[in-house]
Amino acid sequence: MKLSDVPINSKVEFHFILAFAIDYTDDNHPSPTNGKFNVFWETNHLGPGQIGSFKGSNSNAKIAVSLGGDSVGSGKAFFAPKSKTSWVQNAVSSLTYMINKYHIDGIDIDYEHFKASPEMFAECIGQLITILKKSGTISFASIAPYEEINSHYLALWRKYGHVIDYVNFQFYAYDKLSVSHFISNFKKQASNYEGGQLLASFESGGGGGLKPANGFFEACNELKDQGKLGGIFIWCAEESKNKGFQYEKKSQDLLAA
Repeated sequence: MKLSDVPINSKVEFHFILAFAIDYTDDNHPSPTNGKFNVFWETNHLGPGQIGSFKGSNSNAKIAVSLGGDSVGSGKAFFAPKSKTSWVQNAVSSLTYMINKYHIDGIDIDYEHFKASPEMFAECIGQLITILKKSGTISFASIAPYEEINSHYLALWRKYGHVIDYVNFQFYAYDKLSVSHFISNFKKQASNYEGGQLLASFESGGGGGLKPANGFFEACNELKDQGKLGGIFIWCAEESKNKGFQYEKKSQDLLAA
């Protein structure tokens, strides 16, 4: 998939998130590196040249990189710092280099497995975002929690919510939802992450949650009418391409209206 394949509506702010940068070695037997991030996305089509061209052609588009993710190689990707100070130093250094090289604007936090307490996670990630923003390396940051890992992300939000711009809550991590259940769950998470810009989300290639064919856009319109919809997050572009990006187009049309 190429960035040029993705439809962009000029009337919305469009973010494309690269998945993933992971603080693991990139060999056949990945192991944690204590904050030294490596590129794990497909650089043949998502390299510095393609990203620069994409942003040059779409002034309303920004690029983010997601940190962590569910897995690395055949195993889980754990947040596993040796110490707060060393992890933050390594992360700031490695990510600053990566962000500058690939013309990246922001970071998305998507750790889903932890070998550290919620408090340690909050301090490491909160300090990372704060330092990268203060230096001007990034202009925005988002988080991607779901119910089972809320304890770690709420600890981060309580102390560092003021430096987090978007909450890309993974509503597709639930079992199948009705419109009413989706809306009530959205409002519950809006209360959990009070003051945050909360995005509705679905998975284009299957999964759970509320599907576009089952009322997702109906729910979004209702939330938008109530002034509660902070945006729409879709996982993922590779699956969406097989459907002609029809839901990306519809999502942007809804937000632009």
